[in-house]
Amino acid sequence: MNEPQHRTTHLTTGANRPVTVIGLGPMGQAMTRTLLGAGRPVTVWNRTAGRAADVVAEGAALAATPAEAVEASHLVILSLTDYRAMYDVLDGAAASLTGRTLVNLSSDTPDRTREAAAWAAGHGARFLTGGVMVPAPMIGTEASHVYFSGQEGALEAHRAELALLGVPRYLGEEPGLAQMMYQAQLTVFLSALSALMHATAMLGSAGMKAAQALPELLGSTDAIGAILRAGESVPGTALDAGEHPGDLSTVTMMGATADHIVETSTSLGLDLALPLAVRAHYRHAIENGHGGDNWTRIIDGIRAQP
Repeated sequence: MNEPQHRTTHLTTGANRPVTVIGLGPMGQAMTRTLLGAGRPVTVWNRTAGRAADVVAEGAALAATPAEAVEASHLVILSLTDYRAMYDVLDGAAASLTGRTLVNLSSDTPDRTREAAAWAAGHGARFLTGGVMVPAPMIGTEASHVYFSGQEGALEAHRAELALLGVPRYLGEEPGLAQMMYQAQLTVFLSALSALMHATAMLGSAGMKAAQALPELLGSTDAIGAILRAGESVPGTALDAGEHPGDLSTVTMMGATADHIVETSTSLGLDLALPLAVRAHYRHAIENGHGGDNWTRIIDGIRAQP
C-alpha cells in the first residue's frame, strides 16, 4: 500500500495546496483526476482500496486510513453514497478534523445535511454542502457547476481548488440549501426522464421505434425552457406574488389534456402512476375554483399544507 506523500504539505499555499478525496466511485475518481490534471497534490482513501489503483498510478497518494487522508490536507472532499457513510468513515478520524474544511458532495436529504454540519462543527471543522450538477465525465469541463451552501468563508478559502471541479454557485449560509437545490434539480430531471419513457412507450404501442420517437420528444424538453423564459411568460415573479393570470394556458385547458393522457394510457395498458399524478394536480386546482387561472396554480396543491 502506498504511503501518502503529502501528509506534511498541508500548510502550503497557492496552486500547490493539496486536496484529499475520500470515496472513489466514478465521481470521486473524476474529481481526483481533475485535481491531479491541474497540478494539485491529491491524497485519496476508499473503503475498497483496490478502487484507488488507477488514480494512484496517475499520481495520487493512497492513505492507509481515513485519519491519514484527513491529515494530508486542509481541504477534504467527500464523495460517498450518502451522509451515513461520512460518519462510518470519519468517526475514527474525528480527532483529526479540527481546523479543516469538509466539503461533502454526497447526496442525501437537507435535514441530514444540517445534522452533518453540526457534527462537523462539533469536531472543529468547517463544513460545506455541495451538489454536483453534472455526471462524472463532465467534471472539470466548462459545463460543470456545483451548488454550495454553508460557511462562506470556507468556500472562499478553497475557491481555487473547488472551482477546478466546476463553477461554484454559492446559495447561502444555511447548510441544507445546496442539498435542497440538488434534490429540486433532480426532481425535474427524473420526472422528465420518466415522462420521456412514458411517451416513448405510448408511441411504441403505435409501432414507432424509440430511435424515431426520442428525437421528436426531446424537442419538447428543449422547448420548455425557451417557453418559460419568453417575455411575459416567465412565471417566477408572478408565483412569488401569488399571481396566476389565466390569459394563456389555464388549469382547465391543461387539465383536459391531462385527462386525455390518462385515457390514452389506460387504453394502451400502460402504467398509470405518472399520468394520474399529473392529472391530480389539475383536478385539485379545479376543485378549488381555480380552473380559469394559469397552470402555475397547481403549485398550491403541491406545497405543504398548513
